[in-house]
Amino acid sequence: MSKILVTGGAGFIGSNLCESLLSDGHEIVCLDNFATGHIENLLPLISAYPSKFKLIVGDIRNLADCQKAVDGVEYILHEAALGSVPRSIKDPITSNDVNVGGFLNMLVAARDAGVRRFVFAASSSTYGDSKSLPKVEDVIGKPLSPYAITKYVNELYADVFAKTYGLEYVGLRYFNVFGRRQDPNGAYAAVIPLFVKKFMNHEAPNINGDGEYSRDFTYIDNVIQMNKLALFSENKDAVNQIYNTAFGERTTLNMLVEYLKEFLSEYDEEIKNIVPTHGPNRAGDIPHSLASIDKAKRLLNYAPQFSMKQGLKEACKWYWEYLK
Repeated sequence: MSKILVTGGAGFIGSNLCESLLSDGHEIVCLDNFATGHIENLLPLISAYPSKFKLIVGDIRNLADCQKAVDGVEYILHEAALGSVPRSIKDPITSNDVNVGGFLNMLVAARDAGVRRFVFAASSSTYGDSKSLPKVEDVIGKPLSPYAITKYVNELYADVFAKTYGLEYVGLRYFNVFGRRQDPNGAYAAVIPLFVKKFMNHEAPNINGDGEYSRDFTYIDNVIQMNKLALFSENKDAVNQIYNTAFGERTTLNMLVEYLKEFLSEYDEEIKNIVPTHGPNRAGDIPHSLASIDKAKRLLNYAPQFSMKQGLKEACKWYWEYLK
């Protein structure tokens, strides 16, 4: 069993990783400043694992906080970031401070503490204006948003730290992750929890564009599997690599709406009659996203267990209980 730091551990993905690793018997340190995470995500873990779970309230933009968090840690899962393309367009400076400055602080702290492996949340936004499908790790385009730039810079920094200081890393390019604990509230809520909340309130969700933009929506349990494989793989060829973290299936926004209506109407039949509205396409959005997961299958033995529809059904069940 290992001692693992999860930065951003109070967030959607981070708290799910903390929970899963604790249930496996690992000792977890969580670093979070609650800018986007929630203490409610951690309270059950604090209660259930009093000797195995340690919460440090701190900010990755503060090197001293990072150094405190890495003390005695063997592995790092770096999930802390300011997500959202629109947020980065509105405030590129803060996104850069957190996603680049904070990332560099964590790399330095990890290097100085002799951490065995640094696994971090990269992003499919790195593919930018590349039109090729499916997305293959070594073929990217130019970034389309400040957020995309910050996540690409993370990959470059990690690679330099591996070559210069010998720090082992694995970067996971997340593709539209969704599932339990993804926050439906706030100005930058992701599309699935936002649409679920709208439907449950008997309101029409607003689709950006004609609804034919598509995404490789990826259920949280697949992402947990990838993080564990990245952390503990003993395949030397698997480290110091970037991987797509996805299911490998494309779903349009129009299809997403129909699936949501199907699953949520099991709880409330009126939802099936709600018709979405349409607005303009959103700045910085790429039209289509579909991941090749061949590299992850080959080097990490990745085998995603949940299709988009299977995960969405689980997520709808969770939201119905959570939001009601």
